[in-house]
Amino acid sequence: MLKVDWTNGALQGSEVQRSEKTIAAMQDLFGDPEAARRMSPDRVVYRVQWWSPVAEGTEGGLFWGTTVVEAGRVGQEYFMTHGHFHAKPSRTEFYGTVEGRGALILMDTDRKTWIEEMTQGSLHHIAPGIGHRVANTGETPLRFIACWPSDAGYDYEIVREYGFGSRLLAVDGVPTLVRGKA
Repeated sequence: MLKVDWTNGALQGSEVQRSEKTIAAMQDLFGDPEAARRMSPDRVVYRVQWWSPVAEGTEGGLFWGTTVVEAGRVGQEYFMTHGHFHAKPSRTEFYGTVEGRGALILMDTDRKTWIEEMTQGSLHHIAPGIGHRVANTGETPLRFIACWPSDAGYDYEIVREYGFGSRLLAVDGVPTLVRGKA
């Protein structure tokens, strides 16, 4: 049996899958690679738990997951998820913030980038064709739940190759989108 702890979004059960991303796995995504190299390569940036009740690629199916982005920065850039577009651009996704403070960073195919503030209880709809990643702008872990179509797929390589249109940096202590490959 699968269970959700609604106080923190944690999933429990034998069917729950898990992954984590460390500084070593993500250092080339941050704008200050020297700052990333000075950090412990084993430091966890974010963790994901998810449940796949149907096979990936099943039309009409849904997946459910919880992500925890740790508090921290690489240089001025906030800890963030890798970010992706959906392989099937017509697919959408929902994020709901459980606790913490952060920003949902969104980018269209013309590389126009904007953010939506994530705070406890905020619900976010990610429209079709929009790239997305999440940054933790707070001092505590940012926890959010997600629901997405099981046939959406992921395009991480486009983000690795071209980045996002802007970086979310701490400028005088304020989360600020700064134009340039991110």
